[in-house]
Amino acid sequence: MMARLGIFLIWLLHFLPLAVLARCGEVFGWLLYAFGSERRRVARINLRLCFPALTDREREKLVKRHFRAFGRSLLERGILWWSPRSRIRKLVRVEGLEHWQAVAGRPVIWLAPHFVGLDMGGVRLTTDHLLVSMYSRQKNPLFDALLLHSRTRFGNSPMASRQDGLKPVVRAMRQGLPFYYLPDMDFGARDAVFVPFFGVPAATITALSRLAKITGAAVVPAVTRQLPGGGGYVLKFYPAWESFPGADAESDTRRMNEFIEDRVREMPEQYFWLHKRFKTRPPGEKRFYG
Repeated sequence: MMARLGIFLIWLLHFLPLAVLARCGEVFGWLLYAFGSERRRVARINLRLCFPALTDREREKLVKRHFRAFGRSLLERGILWWSPRSRIRKLVRVEGLEHWQAVAGRPVIWLAPHFVGLDMGGVRLTTDHLLVSMYSRQKNPLFDALLLHSRTRFGNSPMASRQDGLKPVVRAMRQGLPFYYLPDMDFGARDAVFVPFFGVPAATITALSRLAKITGAAVVPAVTRQLPGGGGYVLKFYPAWESFPGADAESDTRRMNEFIEDRVREMPEQYFWLHKRFKTRPPGEKRFYG
């Protein structure tokens, strides 16, 4: 019942002008910070590990800014779920498209790290292009259905469940579809290596390297930034990586994490700090989250 009520409220709010909706989202984020003690604790641990040079007060300010950005992204997803294509195109501006066009004759992986604007950028791309992506099934069936709906409502871009593995993705890429790929979460030790993320060993899947080798794909990062004051979002393509994949999957995965670190430093409040990024630990190392 609460899930249905929440979805109904998001539906109502999506009719608001973006500047007003953004302000509502920031207030919602403040409420999430005030009442979400567990997620607040996770964010504090992550920021303490990744930014040890900051003072406690500076990190707490960053936690609050993150919750505000996250709250905005949640409410603004109503635009992705129900607004027309034209409004989504106004919501998200695309920059650097020439970097993808420069390698358009090859299979392409769009590397999309977990910033709060991740879904905004992904759905924006589906308004112009067919693509393939992966998703993790949500515990709540209503949210699961809305997630799939938003990512497939324009042109029916195929979605592969993470539980299905990479075979559906490889098939789609060989048919010419770009792969919008979200690789930077802790999915356990399987198919992962421990490489540094802000100097902390983090279990990181090696699929980016493996897929690039299997398909001959170019890796073109696609990072979405949330703009302040209800200004929408910017999806920025970066130049295709040269000499990738490299000698081994571990060095490739380390390179990926270093790229993501650089983007996090540019907008630290927008990275997804509520995820237990360091949950899986090397053998014998203590857990960070208890």
